[in-house]
Amino acid sequence: MNEYLISTIEIQLSYADTDMMGVIYHANYLKWFELGRCQLVRDAGYDYMEMETKGYYAPVYKVDATYKKAIRYGDRVFVKCWVEENQGLWTVYAYQVLNGEDEVCAEGTTTHILVRKDNFKPVQFKKVFPEWFQRYEEIKKK
Repeated sequence: MNEYLISTIEIQLSYADTDMMGVIYHANYLKWFELGRCQLVRDAGYDYMEMETKGYYAPVYKVDATYKKAIRYGDRVFVKCWVEENQGLWTVYAYQVLNGEDEVCAEGTTTHILVRKDNFKPVQFKKVFPEWFQRYEEIKKK
């Protein structure tokens, strides 16, 4: 059974998030991707701190973002996140950034690998965290 999970989080904008053109500075979207991903991890029943206390990190290996519509200070902003791919060595999270009118303003993906904290050597997610990996298999987009 596929329970395809999409997590949603509302982002609180600050004036400092804008650039000289009066729109949200593009790098903020990457921070929002992270907030969406952390919400998804929580919604799936896990916690990045649990991963870190066991001696692992999940750094970004690749990021892709496409900007479609400007967001301005005062707009409502929501980030949706889901697991797009879940391989033994990497996980791809997908994102949509929407405004208060439910228009897609940006979309993208981040690819994460799992590494040991002590030496940053990659390890297999499905071997180190088999339950977490299996949960992602259940909720990923199919």
